[in-house]
Amino acid sequence: MIETNLSKTSSFFSSSDSYEKSDLILLGIPMDYTASNIPGSRFAPKRIRELSHTLENYSSFFDDHIDEKFYDAGDIVMPWGNTVKSIKFIEETAEDILNDGKKIVSIGGDHLITYPIVKKYAAKYKDLVVLQFDAHMDLREEWNNEKYSHATVLKLVYDIIKKGNLYQFGIRSGSKEEFDFAKKHCRIYKNDVYEPLKKVAGSLSGKDAYLTIDIDVLDPAFAPGTGYIEAGGISSKELFDAVSLLLSEAGVNIVGADVVEVCPPTDNSDRTSAIAAKLIREIIIGMSKNVCKNKINLNLKNKENGGNNSV
Repeated sequence: MIETNLSKTSSFFSSSDSYEKSDLILLGIPMDYTASNIPGSRFAPKRIRELSHTLENYSSFFDDHIDEKFYDAGDIVMPWGNTVKSIKFIEETAEDILNDGKKIVSIGGDHLITYPIVKKYAAKYKDLVVLQFDAHMDLREEWNNEKYSHATVLKLVYDIIKKGNLYQFGIRSGSKEEFDFAKKHCRIYKNDVYEPLKKVAGSLSGKDAYLTIDIDVLDPAFAPGTGYIEAGGISSKELFDAVSLLLSEAGVNIVGADVVEVCPPTDNSDRTSAIAAKLIREIIIGMSKNVCKNKINLNLKNKENGGNNSV
């Protein structure tokens, strides 16, 4: 059971009442104090939850409902301004949830929240693949003389997963040094998401993967409410098509996911938060279908092994 201090003031959609009976756990992480341009993503978990109730509970992508498919654990109570201690809090919460045999969908917060979660996932899934949808590389060694930052997060992730297991889609901004590094060490696909993902989906089939979506992968016309606006992004349709491909057709085992960098204070007409709410709905439904499929496969393996589940 989760032992970390959590605060729950509202729920995303129709959250299950039972942590113990839920395979998927939704977690808010309202940390944005490494934001170097416009802060405010700390308010995203609350606003995204609120806007979830304006959407249908049914997904036409997956022909399924979100009802009772997850438990909303609330938000981690952060030690404001203390980045190192915050990372520790996130790690401890992620570890508790993973040790309980569950999977995590997180709402940021700035992009740094991905690092401590992936750190615990990489310890559990030894060949973990990380799929990044983002406008920015986030591969800097440091940013403003800080090692822990939204601009360094994917370099921190790169350092703890197997080489060649970081896939970056939709990238359209970064330093020359970052692009040079990515060309040598990562799998980078600039500007687009769906078409390159479709091309590599076969090689990802059956692999355990963590999906991190920085909302600025979208063009500002679709998502103006983010800390670092970058023109030339993808459409919301392309993003939903890519998520649907990953969670249904591609056969990738998405074991965890996050949506980060939504900034409600700059979000005209709530359009960014509304997209994020729908995106999280699709991720939860898609992941729940994968969980069910994996349970069926495990039961079949157990029967083939005479009921011995130590396969």
